[in-house]
Amino acid sequence: MKRIATGAALVTGALAVTGLVLAPSALAVTPDTATINADCGAFGGGEATITATQDGTAATMTVDSSAITAPIGLAADSITSTLTLVNASGGTRSFTATENPAMAAGDPVQVGPLPGTVASGDSLEAYGGSLTMTVFGITITCTATAAQSPSPFVFD
Repeated sequence: MKRIATGAALVTGALAVTGLVLAPSALAVTPDTATINADCGAFGGGEATITATQDGTAATMTVDSSAITAPIGLAADSITSTLTLVNASGGTRSFTATENPAMAAGDPVQVGPLPGTVASGDSLEAYGGSLTMTVFGITITCTATAAQSPSPFVFD
């Protein structure tokens, strides 16, 4: 009986180790940050950074720009934003929320995290897409003037 118990323990331990070795790796988007040059029309423009995260088919995007500043003081969660990215396989993916920190007039603009849904293999690019922000009923649309750097976001 002792030999059977020892054999069972060894088999169980071997299966546990195999499970660890064969366990799927965590999903990740690469790169996790990209830079664009944005044109926001009469509201200005300049360099902006997009940060991406992924958890399965859920993804979030945050946009930060010290070149684009708040025209007036803004309360937290007062900007409704939609970031639309172009998918290399066709169509677009949108990330939408009313998420932003409080900002004083002249502060760098930050919106997000903006949640959205992605599929494995999606390759998303800001160039050809847009960021729309609605503040006090005024809609501001920003577009990338060239491809994002270093590359599109690719999701596992």
